[in-house]
Parts: sequence; C-alpha cells; structure tokens
Amino acid sequence: MSSTLASPSLDHSTSDGAHEHPKVGTMKISCNREKLLSVFQVVAAVAPSRSPKPILRNIKLEVTAEGATLLATDLEIGIRIAVPEVEVEIPGEAILPIARFGAILRESSDEKLSLEADSQGTSVHGERSQFKLPAEDPAEFPTIAEFQEEAYFEVSGRLFREMIRRTVLATDNESSRYALGGVLLEFDADKIVAVGTDGRRLSKMEGPVARHGEPADSEGTTIVPTRAMQLIERAISDLDSEIAIAARGNEILVRGPHMTIHTRLLEGRFPRWRDVFPSREGVISVDLPVAGFYGAVRQAAIATSEESRGIDFTFADGSVVLAGQAADVGQARVELPVAYDGQSLTIKLDPRFVMDFLKVLSGDTSFKLELRDHESAAVCWTDDGFGYVIMPLASDR
Repeated sequence: MSSTLASPSLDHSTSDGAHEHPKVGTMKISCNREKLLSVFQVVAAVAPSRSPKPILRNIKLEVTAEGATLLATDLEIGIRIAVPEVEVEIPGEAILPIARFGAILRESSDEKLSLEADSQGTSVHGERSQFKLPAEDPAEFPTIAEFQEEAYFEVSGRLFREMIRRTVLATDNESSRYALGGVLLEFDADKIVAVGTDGRRLSKMEGPVARHGEPADSEGTTIVPTRAMQLIERAISDLDSEIAIAARGNEILVRGPHMTIHTRLLEGRFPRWRDVFPSREGVISVDLPVAGFYGAVRQAAIATSEESRGIDFTFADGSVVLAGQAADVGQARVELPVAYDGQSLTIKLDPRFVMDFLKVLSGDTSFKLELRDHESAAVCWTDDGFGYVIMPLASDR
C-alpha cells in the first residue's frame, strides 16, 4: 500500500495535554477552485465511464513539495496536468471520484478549497462547506508515462492546436478502416504535416518544426487517434508555448508546459494522401470570402435533406449561384458576387463538408477554391498551409 496510506492516524492528544499531532500519511493542499475545476475537467475526459478496472473511473492526485498533478487513463490514453496555484502543506496522493468530486468543484462558490486525504478518505473544505469522500488505494492506479525523451520534435502550441482543429474534422471513427479514425503525423528535418481523411474529403495542414537530438523521422505510421488529438488540443492552454512530440514504438508522447499526454497509435495503412491532391495545372482558381461564402452555403443547405443533400455550385459571370433542392423540402437559390469571369462551371458538393472547412477559419479571411470540372475533386487552399479536398457528388444532369 502507498506510504501515504500506510499508517493509521495517531491520537490527537496525549495524556499530558500536549498539542495535536498530524495524522501519519496525510496529504494536504489548498488551491484555487476554478483553476482546479478547469484542469479536472480536461483530465476527467480521459477516464472511462465503464471499465472492468473500477480504479480507472477516478482521477489520481499526486502532490509533491513542488506542486500537485492530476492523472487519468483508460489504458489507451494517459494524461498528466499540473494544477496551478496550489499551496502544499503535506505531500501525498489521493484518488478522487470523478462524478462526486467534479460536482463539488462545480457547485461550490468558494474561491479556495482545502483538500486533505488519509486512509479514512478525502476531505474537502470550503469556507462554509465540508465534504468527505471514501478512500481508495492510490497504489492501485496504473503508472502514467512521463516525458523523458531526449530526442523529439518541437512545434509551437498555436500551430499544433490549429493543425489538430483543421484535420480531426475529416477523420472517421465509424469506418471499418481503422486508420481513418486518426490523424497522420509526418515529420522531416524542418516540417510537420498533419492529415485526416474519411475517404470522401481530406484535410491537410503543415508548418515548421524544430528537431532536438535525433528523433526518428516518421514513415507514414504515426497515426494518432482522433480522441487523443482532441484531448491534446484541449490541453494546450498556452498558445505561445512550445509542444514537444516524441514517437516511440506504438505510442506517442506530447509534452506542454504543464501537461504530458501519451497515447497508443492506430494500426493500419493510411491512404496515399498526396495522390488525392490533383495537379494544379489548368485549374480554375476563385478567391472566396470565408464569412460571405459560409453564409451562402448555410442558406442553400436549408433546402437539402438526407436523401438529397447536395448543393450545385455554379460559377459564371462574376458570381457563384448555390442551388439546393429536395422533393419534400423545397428549393433554395443563393447568389454571391465573386471575382470570376471564366466559362460557366457547375459542381455538386456536400454542404456539410464545405461548412466543416469554413467553420475552422477566421471569418474575415479568404481562401482559394480550385476546380477543374464537375467530376474532379474541389480543393480549398489557405495561405497558411491548409489544404482541403472535397470529392464531388454525382450530378443529376
């Protein structure tokens, strides 16, 4: 059993009336409630709601003289996040039940809370409230990896978070092709590339990366589960920070200023994504405003249904006309002025895929849409390394 729980509490007084002695094995801290809640919610997202190992449905609190860390795992993904603004009185560790302890953090109105744990349970004290939670043995909680790699890649937190947002949208956790349920990461000497696809659209973003030591370059096998990537995005709280990434065997470790996340990689063959991007020679390129185009697509999508969800995009004479039609819904026609004076070209696209792309962009920016004909993929490009391919739907014509 853990040293923090090994000994029973001592009597609080002696026969001669001496002052109280602290309990042996007691852990005690005080902390800012809102900051603890913020970290707790991120970590709690990892813990499984059901598991043959009941201990996994909890969060572990580790306290050293330097500070406190929350840990959780479902045995596929593990996370460690430091809790800010903690005052440590007695180092130790405790197991925190997610539902009850989370409810205490949410419902309390106190600015600060005190936590104390021993073999009898965990006590939580506010200014006018007190809770006692049952004890579980911290020694039963699985070990969660720490980032101790000397060879790794480093990327800015702002870039990596944006790469995740722009690629997980195209992944497919329901596909029978296991590899499509994650994001492919590729590294070379000075560049990182992230790719997600569900077979009907593909999202790719790249940016600069720094190399520390001699990390192994990826060979198309670093496929990070979508759920893990979403967790990493959520855990990057400081966009100006640097994020360290190291792949080893069948897992990847990611370290930020206050967090470490490790996850198993997906197995399977990822599509040859470079072959999906068509040649850019001879294509029609149209500059489109994000906000205006997004609004037009949303309007046209009103007149679509599950059975007839495609929208016809017709470019001609200085405008793009978006037409949606479904037998049981009606029709929609939306016109948007654009800088286009070439031959008329119509392509049918799924509006959901178009809107997914537009939602992750700033509304005051623009992008390039490249088209060849109604049968070839439509490709969207931004000026910051983001490319998005949408396969067309069969035209009724």
